[in-house]
Amino acid sequence: MGKKIIKQAKPHRILLQAIVNALNTIFFDNKYADKVIEKTLKENPKFGSRDRRFIAETTYDIVRNYRLLSHLADTKDNFWAILGVYFIVRHLPMPDERDFKNLNEKTILDKYKAIDDQKILQSYPDWLWDICENELGKEVWEKEAKSLNEQAEVVLRVNTLKTKKAILKQHLAEQEVEVEFLDGYDDALILSKRQNLFSNPLFKLGLFELQDAGSQAISEFLGVEPGMRVIDACAGGGGKTLHIAALMQNKGRIISMDITQWKLDELKKRARRATASNIEPRLIEGSKTIKRLENTADRLLLDVPCSGTGVIKRNPDAKWKLNADFIERTKDIQKKILGEYSTMTKKGGQLVYSTCSVLPSENRKQVDEFLANNNDFELIKDKTILPSEGFDGFYMALIKRKN
Repeated sequence: MGKKIIKQAKPHRILLQAIVNALNTIFFDNKYADKVIEKTLKENPKFGSRDRRFIAETTYDIVRNYRLLSHLADTKDNFWAILGVYFIVRHLPMPDERDFKNLNEKTILDKYKAIDDQKILQSYPDWLWDICENELGKEVWEKEAKSLNEQAEVVLRVNTLKTKKAILKQHLAEQEVEVEFLDGYDDALILSKRQNLFSNPLFKLGLFELQDAGSQAISEFLGVEPGMRVIDACAGGGGKTLHIAALMQNKGRIISMDITQWKLDELKKRARRATASNIEPRLIEGSKTIKRLENTADRLLLDVPCSGTGVIKRNPDAKWKLNADFIERTKDIQKKILGEYSTMTKKGGQLVYSTCSVLPSENRKQVDEFLANNNDFELIKDKTILPSEGFDGFYMALIKRKN
């Protein structure tokens, strides 16, 4: 089960109840873990910072190791029993709760030691393990599977429109927030100790965003320059758009597109905070939206929908919410986007196709198939960032449209 996440004296029952309620909501109401935890903490504003951290990290850790813990507890839906087993396996002080009285520590630890099935030990559903092992190979996948069960690092992206990396590091230190520089990433700082920075005044001033190192690498891979015309065609909430705006020093134009209006509305708010003034949000209302922009982009970013297998560290409940049919449908969407949206790249321009997946069938194989069917494009380079390198898993391919 990896390293112990957090040390805590015997917790009060109200904290345990909050965890059990959260787990029931995640698994039975099929809600996203991050939203459930956020709501749980919001509904209990009197919890101290240590208690809030304990609830969040324990919930995430149980979600991450759900198959193993439910196997040891011999139940999939009794989260009191699963929570008790968690305390035993993590060697944490066992709370004096009636719900844990029937748990035998020696029996559970003996059962744990006897497991030799990696799918159970690493807590993955059979179908997902098999797909990843088939595509990556046994040795590579086992390494990545283990890495994806580690807690995600917190990485900041310095907003260079407003400050410099060394200056922000100093400002954060004055607030007792320790960060370190990150080799190979121009605008990144890594948090030494996990904490919630969304209420930090420096964040509210727009001096930084929370953005994983791998995600930052994609914007840099695009090779934008001030004055260019750039399209971010699958912008979502706009994390990469904002990074691109900073890389362009607010010079030139970025058309930031998505099929969902509320995401573009969120981007507008974030852009104001960041003082990113060269962004034009645009809703994709059908093929006409794309057609109007044919042959116009110096750079095009296609950060396509994907399985999200590269970001399981950050979204551990994805292991239990994903299914094989969804991945197949997503691959069809990727192929469609790459085929249709690539026409927005002007001749001599370049596009980046990217995913947060570890599966080659969503990554290089999609690119190879596209190139085989579109001889006016050529691959310049591609890059894979695996979760075992310390951050989220990403794939990116830089493709040029020939003159």
